[in-house]
Amino acid sequence: MTNGSPLRKRSVQTLLELKPHLDEIITRVETPGYIPHDPVQFMHAFEAKRDAEIAGFFAATMAWGRRDIVIAKVDDLLKRMDYKPMEFVMNYDQTEFQKFSTFKHRTLKPVDIHGMILSMQEILNTFSDFEEFWAMCYQKAHDRNRHYLAVFHDEFFLRSNDLAERTKKHVSNPEKGSTCKRLYMFLRWAIRKQSPVDTGIWSFLSPSELLIPFDVHVARQARKYGLISRRTNDLKTVVQLTDTLKILNPEDPAIYDYALFGIGALGYELPRKFILNKV
Repeated sequence: MTNGSPLRKRSVQTLLELKPHLDEIITRVETPGYIPHDPVQFMHAFEAKRDAEIAGFFAATMAWGRRDIVIAKVDDLLKRMDYKPMEFVMNYDQTEFQKFSTFKHRTLKPVDIHGMILSMQEILNTFSDFEEFWAMCYQKAHDRNRHYLAVFHDEFFLRSNDLAERTKKHVSNPEKGSTCKRLYMFLRWAIRKQSPVDTGIWSFLSPSELLIPFDVHVARQARKYGLISRRTNDLKTVVQLTDTLKILNPEDPAIYDYALFGIGALGYELPRKFILNKV
């Protein structure tokens, strides 16, 4: 993308012409074969809802960088929990901290895992499951005219009784300008129904309300093909992209994450005639 040059935005007509090509890529990417190569696998590793949602949240929180490294690190974390995340969280106390003494993933350190487990423990002592806590945050956000992910951030960390201030940066906050990529990825895993990849175990939010998980691959392809006109990677740009994709599927815009990720990271291609911007 040339610095300073305006970005062209695709018209509705040409967007609809692009739709069958994007849909074709989705059919190739969103398959059961996707699961073993993606951190979503950790939500499929458990039959019990509360195990799956805890494992999925930690997997999404750690989803920075190469997928194979992320998968190895999440597997390491869950092994330290004896692959019983619900039981481990509920029984966790200071004596268990040593299990994480050698754990590190990028900037995530043992103290961060400790603080988040204590938050999760208090949540699960108060609510029937993690989804009920999210539903409370969603309703409180509506009542206070705030973004529900910002309320989630505040409420989640309020519940830890031993929290390092640094740990708060590991969960995104849209009020700080974040695209909240990892939170929206987790919600996509938990919310989208009738998917061969996403589990659909939660219902507090409609799939139509999901925003696209906005990573570097998605950002690049969205600009290249004129799906967004904004240059800044922030929540406004994510909303603009999702609004564009709602034209193609108003009930499930997040499904196009598979197409954009497939083009950006998995080698799928669109006809060159659809390129609008140099990136």
